[in-house]
Amino acid sequence: MDKPQLIVMLTFNDMTVDNAEEIFESCKHLPVTFWGFKEKPIGRERMKNLFSRMKQCGKKTVLEVVEYDREGALAGLDAAVDCGVDMLMGTKFYPEVAAGCQRAGIKYLPFIGNIEGRPSVLKGDIEEMTEEAEKVMEQGAFSVDLLAYRYPGDVERLIDNINKVCGGKLCVAGSIDSFRRLDVIKKLKPEWFTIGSAFFNNKFGDDLPTQIETVLKYIG
Repeated sequence: MDKPQLIVMLTFNDMTVDNAEEIFESCKHLPVTFWGFKEKPIGRERMKNLFSRMKQCGKKTVLEVVEYDREGALAGLDAAVDCGVDMLMGTKFYPEVAAGCQRAGIKYLPFIGNIEGRPSVLKGDIEEMTEEAEKVMEQGAFSVDLLAYRYPGDVERLIDNINKVCGGKLCVAGSIDSFRRLDVIKKLKPEWFTIGSAFFNNKFGDDLPTQIETVLKYIG
């Protein structure tokens, strides 16, 4: 891609917002291809209905699962397959999840590094995370869900290293809440980046449609 693609996440503090459907309807006309939300606290039927509506509007769908154990990862896979999403992000890497996503034609982008909490926090050594990214892709992941701005170290070096390993297919997720951070995204060119809470905190303007347009213009 010649520019990173925005994934609008209808989430706040790593939880799907109560009025996600209403917000999507108010923004569906915008030229954003990728839309998503988290697996909690939304129920399965509501999840299916919202993803279905997004697809009716020509959007690509993204489910991000903030779970770290095998049970949570498999539950996320089940939801992703049931809803027919285009991308499953999150979970730590599990080969069974990668295999299930490949069978269903879903892009699987797991977390790497030491993740804990909700909202998630990333810890770890950059070289070790780079090796982990290589390993999970060799084992069947499409790419990586990198919580770069939840990391207390050298964020630019982290993004650059992992993006190179992922062949430019990286998704940088979480806490992109300033134009300065968008400058880094523009510079390093991961394929995707997510914004959720920052929109609901009005970090890029006064209302959500205007903020999305502002970010799109700034990136493009």
